[in-house]
Amino acid sequence: MTSAPNLTPDPVKIGIVSISDRASMGVYADKGLPALQDWLTGALKNPLQFESRLIPDEQDGISAALIELVRAGCALVLTTGGTGPALRDVTPEATLAVAHKEMPGFGEQMRQISLQFVPTAILSRQVAVIRDQTLIINLPGQPKAIQETLEGLRDKEGKLLMGGIFAAVPYCIDLIGGPYLETVDTVCMAFRPKSAIRANTPT
Repeated sequence: MTSAPNLTPDPVKIGIVSISDRASMGVYADKGLPALQDWLTGALKNPLQFESRLIPDEQDGISAALIELVRAGCALVLTTGGTGPALRDVTPEATLAVAHKEMPGFGEQMRQISLQFVPTAILSRQVAVIRDQTLIINLPGQPKAIQETLEGLRDKEGKLLMGGIFAAVPYCIDLIGGPYLETVDTVCMAFRPKSAIRANTPT
């Protein structure tokens, strides 16, 4: 007798990090962590466990937080804030300092999306890297920009005009030995080669 296929999505631990001097000091409410958690909860079918951090723009502290989240077993770590050219913006440097591999395509696509709105998108310095079996991605600081870069751009009828970066995230995590992420297709349809799609994935 063969056992029934397991249709329960893999549980996933995700690190979310908001980097802001003023928000971390309580000068104003942080909007980055709620935006990240809300989007991920709506985009993924997997049971999710979040590890969240709200920290100031200090390079050593950012690097330490990323390493801590990798060691905690996060398959994915998303950061928001600190990616511009200002003197206190050091998130990319802190991220590259802990990298084992760079993944430049993510940053390239994020800037292409943002350039549809503002010419200053060329000043954004978001990077993505792999450390051990964790994918780490720097995202913009504004909730609207977070959604746009993750999900992509749509017209008024909801038709996808430009793909977001998250479509490539599940397969990337597959390749580095992480859990199988299953997306809600109406939010963001993950792309995998046919050979990488689980036969027992529910539709």
